[in-house]
This record gives sequence, C-alpha cells and structure tokens, in this order.
Amino acid sequence: MCELNVFLLRGDERERIMDSVAKIIVEGDSIELTGILGDKMTVGGSIKEINFSRGEAIILAN
Repeated sequence: MCELNVFLLRGDERERIMDSVAKIIVEGDSIELTGILGDKMTVGGSIKEINFSRGEAIILAN
C-alpha cells in the first residue's frame, strides 16, 4: 500500500498537515484527505505535486 504525507504550502512556509493519507478527493478548490484509519480532513487549495517515490503530496493554500 502506498500512503502519502501531505504538506500545505503557504508562500515559502511548508507545513505537514496529515500523515498516512490513503485517499485524496478534489472538488473545485476543496481537497478531502482520508487517512488509513479513516480520519478525514478538508483543506482549501490546489494540488501542486504528488510524488510517490518520496511519499508526499504538496497542496498550495488558497
């Protein structure tokens, strides 16, 4: 299984907002993250990058 750590990028600041994300759903400028244990988080922004080799996703904040 391939889980991702998700980071929120605000300007030059990069903040880890969720670990072990198994599912990402994008609806407009809303991104719903679901962890492997079913925990959920919704953030506003757009996906800048998903890098499976590093196991991370970068979201640009609105």
